[in-house]
Amino acid sequence: MKNRNLTFIVLLFFIGLLPLIGQQPADAVESAKVAPLFESEEPLPVRLRYSDKDMRKDTNDSTYLMSMMGYQKPDGTWDSLEIRAHARGNWRRENCFLTPVMVKFKKSDVSGTVFEGQKEMKLVLPCRNNDLGQDYVIKEYMAYKLYEPISPYHFKTRRLAIEMTDDKGSRSKSYQIEGFLIEDIDEIADRFDANKMKRNVHPLQQDDLTSIQNDFFQYLIGNTDFSSAYQHNEKLLFVKGRQAIPIPYDFDMCGLVNANYAVVSEIQGEVLSLNSVTDRLFRGFKRDPALFEQVRQQYRDQRSELMSRVDALKSSFRNEKQFEEARNYVLSFYAVLDDPAKYQSEILNKARDK
Repeated sequence: MKNRNLTFIVLLFFIGLLPLIGQQPADAVESAKVAPLFESEEPLPVRLRYSDKDMRKDTNDSTYLMSMMGYQKPDGTWDSLEIRAHARGNWRRENCFLTPVMVKFKKSDVSGTVFEGQKEMKLVLPCRNNDLGQDYVIKEYMAYKLYEPISPYHFKTRRLAIEMTDDKGSRSKSYQIEGFLIEDIDEIADRFDANKMKRNVHPLQQDDLTSIQNDFFQYLIGNTDFSSAYQHNEKLLFVKGRQAIPIPYDFDMCGLVNANYAVVSEIQGEVLSLNSVTDRLFRGFKRDPALFEQVRQQYRDQRSELMSRVDALKSSFRNEKQFEEARNYVLSFYAVLDDPAKYQSEILNKARDK
């Protein structure tokens, strides 16, 4: 009798898991160990000092500026470590008041610190020196947080509260600004015992499920500034026994952020019929209809989780209107998913053949 009851309990357990089976590839198993930097959602106070002019003019993928990064420890005291940094990005480098940078750490320097395990990270900084610029950073960070529950294949991020000094000698200027760090693709590869891919792969040769999850996400945030075919604002990961897996990043031109300097992107010269970055256009490819429906239901099932991530950032906005616009933008995505006619016309009918 006991064995029969045990069998019944086990059967119920697996029946309860059935809705979750197939949501992710069977080998999407990441290391349970979380790097110290990502154990907290709280902004990490840091101090930076370097010449932004020199960063723009004198650095590239192989030339760095040496500097120090101060950071606050859990006990409230401050410590610092040496960093190497170079300017990154094309549009922001030419148009923003501070250029975004790539930061490199020495393994020996970060051992035993909150940065332990990190080798290279992107640092996102405000493009505009005003409250709107700060809120744009929060909204871009929000986009990263929205993708986390959707796919295990995502970039981890950590918010920063930055005291930035632009070193100009006697004319140096200091700013209190928002920012966040994005982990390197190598860290994701290590978590999944995978390899990053350098060659381009046609989207229809990439993993179907993860591709649809990514395509829905890009539609959610109103992003057309990406290409999984050309690895523009996308990285590809090769997991053993599977097709290439796309991982999105850089969302500053998306409709969710809706920066006042954003323009509709052209990838490989393709002109899109959009009037504004807030206009959505589904850019995914046609795949198994059952997988489309599975991903649609996944997003609907995770609506509460995604909205809670949006609401958790409300107090971080300088301008409440910016928060409300972002929240309503996410809700407008669900208005499409919940309406069969809109879902058919705006997503299924827009999926590409080639």
